[in-house]
Amino acid sequence: MLIKKSITIKKHRTSLSLEKEFWDALKTIAEKQKCSIENLVTKIDSNRNASLASSVRVYILKFVLKI
Repeated sequence: MLIKKSITIKKHRTSLSLEKEFWDALKTIAEKQKCSIENLVTKIDSNRNASLASSVRVYILKFVLKI
């Protein structure tokens, strides 16, 4: 089941729908990098080539696999 949350990216409000497990992973990664989830998503957004949700999932996968 997708969980939809509103976040701000570069002063622009948007929504992001991810599964609970991805939200949990995103929170853990943000804590490890000592930043907020919004800052981490902003970083991911600045380098993306696909939808934001897909880019976040790929970022999490690469982080976990250390690619």
